Amino acid sequence: MTPSLPDILVGNFLCMADPGPPEQQGEFMAGKVGVVALLSLLAAQEAERGAAARAAENAAIRAILDEAAGDYGISAGDIPSTDDMALAALDLVNAALRRALIGLHEAVEARGDTARHHAILRLYARMADLRRLDMPPLPGR
Repeated sequence: MTPSLPDILVGNFLCMADPGPPEQQGEFMAGKVGVVALLSLLAAQEAERGAAARAAENAAIRAILDEAAGDYGISAGDIPSTDDMALAALDLVNAALRRALIGLHEAVEARGDTARHHAILRLYARMADLRRLDMPPLPGR
């Protein structure tokens, strides 16, 4: 399961809204605050870059599918697009594009199309870079 940004933020709220019983203070509370702080930092990065990353990823997947359509009969033409920049809307399109990309990658591997296989691997690396979240240096205990 990959929680959505709203799920993470609501979870942070619920975690901090109610003070725990006295036995959950001290080290436990410090750890709880640290986890909520880290999740909030990562959520801020996702809120800032998430929509642009998904839009770029969707365009890149669509381009590789369209380029391979003549050879493999797998096209992004049947997959709807969206002008809605909400993460949920972009994710819905992204899921359909990724399913088509996986189908293309399977066909490419079965055919032994090395050039296109490497192009897909480069796309995966780019997709991972677009979605990267940076962890801060954390203090040791």
